[in-house]
Amino acid sequence: MTRRQKDPLRELTSEEQRWLVRVARSYAEPASHVARAKALLAVAGGKSYTEAAKACGRRSGDAVSNLVARFDREGVLALKPGHGGGPAPIYASGERERILAEARREPEREKDGTAEWSLMTLRRALRQAPDGLPEVSTYTIWKVLREAGFSWQRSRSWCETGKVKRKRRKSGEVVEVTDPDAEAKKI
Repeated sequence: MTRRQKDPLRELTSEEQRWLVRVARSYAEPASHVARAKALLAVAGGKSYTEAAKACGRRSGDAVSNLVARFDREGVLALKPGHGGGPAPIYASGERERILAEARREPEREKDGTAEWSLMTLRRALRQAPDGLPEVSTYTIWKVLREAGFSWQRSRSWCETGKVKRKRRKSGEVVEVTDPDAEAKKI
């Protein structure tokens, strides 16, 4: 005799049903997404958590129980794995954009005390700004810049990958040239 299910699966909408079937049959989706979709479809088909776990190649019915509870809360977003451990990310997209905006800004020699951004000068500027981030670390800044496609140059500055400033020969004006294949080259 099986235990009563604490959080039974709610009724699937037709859109959710179609989405789960598509993911469960997919060869292109990650294996974890396929297994989760199969488990949810098995539970929706009336199987117990243990039977659903075995149907999708898993061992634990408790994992299926947690997946069902998460699906009831989040919907199809429950197919994507959650945070895998470690400290929770502190800085969301707004803070990341603030870091990138500061890195893209040309430093003022008098105010910032530098002609080119380094991680330390960026950290100091972000911590001292009224709308800044008072506890940001150089590692966080480095990580955000790398994820956004910036790289450290020999000229001791951070540059956005795929964008370069060129000086025109005849007119002498400086223009910014963008490489259209920059995203493909990053991979």
